[in-house]
Amino acid sequence: MKKMGLIINPIAGMGGKVGLKGTDGVLQQAKLLGAIPESANRASLALDALKSIEEKIQIVTCSGSMGEDLVKEFGFDIRIIRESVNDYTSRIDTIQAAKEMVKEKVDLLLFAGGDGTARDIYFAIKDELVVVGIPTGVKIHSAVFAINPQRAGEIARKFIVNTSPATQEVEIMDIDEGAFREDVVKTKLYGYVKTPFEKKFLQVKKAGSIKSDIAAQWDIAHSIVENMEKDTFYIIGPGSTTRPIMQLLDLPYTLLGVDLIYNKRLVKNDLTEKELLETLFGYCKIIITPIGGQGYIFGRGNQQISAKVIEKVGKENIIIIATRQKLQQLKGRSLLVDTDDRELDKKLEGYVGVVTGYGEKIMNKIES
Repeated sequence: MKKMGLIINPIAGMGGKVGLKGTDGVLQQAKLLGAIPESANRASLALDALKSIEEKIQIVTCSGSMGEDLVKEFGFDIRIIRESVNDYTSRIDTIQAAKEMVKEKVDLLLFAGGDGTARDIYFAIKDELVVVGIPTGVKIHSAVFAINPQRAGEIARKFIVNTSPATQEVEIMDIDEGAFREDVVKTKLYGYVKTPFEKKFLQVKKAGSIKSDIAAQWDIAHSIVENMEKDTFYIIGPGSTTRPIMQLLDLPYTLLGVDLIYNKRLVKNDLTEKELLETLFGYCKIIITPIGGQGYIFGRGNQQISAKVIEKVGKENIIIIATRQKLQQLKGRSLLVDTDDRELDKKLEGYVGVVTGYGEKIMNKIES
């Protein structure tokens, strides 16, 4: 029987839907805004993919919300190595738990969190363990994460049953959340960890925009603005590709948040999921751009545009914009969705037209 470590950061991602762009240092504010823990729900999707080999693994984890509660629901053989203090853990809990995993010499460490959690685990284990990340945070730049929770479980299962599994080194990246909330992206490479060798189900690190994209972004903006419909709400997603739309309309914008306009006038900047659901009525559209290098259109850095918001707007009213260079960075990979609603993710799959210039579209496939 092999040992698989599991660490769940129960507060990861709580700042997303309430518009805080992360949870580091703002947990109390997130709770006041109505944020609820969601990591366990996403981690459960990964564990579900491991049910077929439950007799072959023992899950080594921490007490309570850091793993025990969820693992017991699934009935896996479990070993508790550390007592967590409460449901709202700190980075110290993550680091100490990861150090215990090293002592236990687990065959694979599966963790649920975001880039901050990945960074903390890296500090604790360096290259001593093989790890896979279940994406549950707001910002997911590191290449250690699977493209969605289900794939994380599948990667773990394949690695565990393989008699001679291959590994690779991938980047651990994180950004300054304080600067991020001020619409400034400061990304730092912290180091490298070992993860199962997997080309299909692991995401790549985020790629930034290049200067040659700027002209194309303005062509896209002119095309979008000229075709805006009367008496229609437009949800403007985050990113440098959507920014020229707001600039062309001479409206204040939130580079890394979600803005709302109506009849080409600003309704509000930097809305939360709750504010979007309360404000939207009648006809609505979403303008969104994929994350560079990764291809996510929903579920990474824009959790305010939640499954409930997307359902309210409708698949047919989603406008995807991206420059040709941005699409080329995907190297033929599909656009991705990871909304926390598997039925919706499946509905969003298929081929869509991506606006790449003035009156120009390219067909791309969406997968979940």
